[in-house]
Amino acid sequence: MGACRRPSGFAQYRTLLGKDLRQEFRTKEMLVSMGIYALLVIVVYGVGLTFAHPGDEFLEVAGGLMWALVVFTSLLGLGRSFAAEKENGCIEGLLLAPLDRGVVFLAKATSNLVFLLVVEVIAVPLFWFFFSGFAHPADTAPLMAAPLVVGSIGIAGIGTLLSTITANARGNDVMLALLFVPIIFPLLYACVSATTGALIGGDVMADTFTVSLALAAGYDVIMVLLSWVLYDFVVS
Repeated sequence: MGACRRPSGFAQYRTLLGKDLRQEFRTKEMLVSMGIYALLVIVVYGVGLTFAHPGDEFLEVAGGLMWALVVFTSLLGLGRSFAAEKENGCIEGLLLAPLDRGVVFLAKATSNLVFLLVVEVIAVPLFWFFFSGFAHPADTAPLMAAPLVVGSIGIAGIGTLLSTITANARGNDVMLALLFVPIIFPLLYACVSATTGALIGGDVMADTFTVSLALAAGYDVIMVLLSWVLYDFVVS
């Protein structure tokens, strides 16, 4: 009998990603939790702004409020991303399998990105539905989709590494937040700046949007590659 051929890296990636997507879309546990949490954050925003009557000034803080919603919602999802693997020692079995650890990282990061984008597609329009009466964004507002995607890629990549580090720690949710927020601060700052530029518009804001988006994309490239390289060391 010939020796069994090891599946290619892409085949491993496709299998692991398919497992995560099928499991989540069958139970919808993480998506429902993240969606409800996002809705509650929007309700809290609404209560906090009940007695405010801002005009166009609201656009200057709307980007920050929206990204706070994204970050806190993503923390909930990242904290639960290894919940299934932790049950009955599944994560140990996964790591004992002849799989490339980098492929495990890419599959988990991609699934986290998909879940985050699904929630954003629901939460961001809901955010503007609640607060559309405060101010009218510029015609360039649809461009904020670009920093949302770029920021979500960084959040998913860095968050996957950090959620693996804190998976078995006591108080892992708090530990994840303590590590996650300071590390993504440069990305968050750039994405908020780009989002605000898209909402306000104008020539000056166009320059701000372009520079901030480029900085966010560069941060993604560096930090996601670093997370991919370090993943084997972390899980070993």
